[in-house]
Amino acid sequence: MTSGDIAVLANPRAGRGRHRGLLPGVVERLGAAGHPVRLLEAHTSEEAEKVCHRAVTDGAVALVAVGGDGTVHQALQAAASQPVGFGVVPAGTGNDFAAGTGVPADPLRAASAIADALRAGRHRPIDLALTSGTDGETRWFGAVLAAGFDAIVNERANRMRWPRGPRRYDLAIVLEMVRVRPRVYALEIDGVDRGFEGTLVAVGICPSYGGGLRILPDADPADGLLDVVIAAPLSRIAMTRLKPRLRRGTHITDPRVRTFRARQVRLHADDIIAYADGERIGPLPMEITCVPGALRLLV
Repeated sequence: MTSGDIAVLANPRAGRGRHRGLLPGVVERLGAAGHPVRLLEAHTSEEAEKVCHRAVTDGAVALVAVGGDGTVHQALQAAASQPVGFGVVPAGTGNDFAAGTGVPADPLRAASAIADALRAGRHRPIDLALTSGTDGETRWFGAVLAAGFDAIVNERANRMRWPRGPRRYDLAIVLEMVRVRPRVYALEIDGVDRGFEGTLVAVGICPSYGGGLRILPDADPADGLLDVVIAAPLSRIAMTRLKPRLRRGTHITDPRVRTFRARQVRLHADDIIAYADGERIGPLPMEITCVPGALRLLV
């Protein structure tokens, strides 16, 4: 990687391989910005983050993530709070970060928009969230952190070896729904105690997670604040009825659901592993801080 290159992190498995033949067209569109385009080679998530950090350190003019929210999450670790342009070519199954920040849904249009922004010297400041756990390790995320029932489902699905694909997640929901129970959460919103007992908690920068579920419908990725949603104890029937409303974002009108805005959130509950941008972050307790304008989004 040389200074001034456009570094591209691409996940060929994103979107279950639907966009496998997309990359040559994306590279061509990005090249219209007048900079060399270099594909970053990585075979694991750890390698992906390392090569992104190296590209930024070496002076890449832009770091572009081609894939879904997981690929974006890996690249964010290198681009956050750095003087490098960040581009997203949505090619995953969810693309919640792209949708929440105004990136064109069509991958080739998104690549062209990145090239146009580079040529014009234009970027949009976007907020990011920074997490810190008990081990002192920090991680960035750009969409939503889940630490309720949905996080429990993710953790179970990750432990399962069968079935493969999205059916594994569906089965995990069924298995966890059988034993769903409220948890006691210690929650601090900008220093104010908001502890509660419930089944749902999410903190985020963008409105949606899980491929379009508008868990934080009023979230604005450029307002300098985190959005928070919590729900009181919900029965299996109540949770089943609430899910269709998540798609529309109307669940926040339910009296059992509360929302907040904050610059900093501290969160803890026993035996909960938090997930952000669909990726495993780590066990609670966790501190989450909004860092305004931490990303230079090319759009």
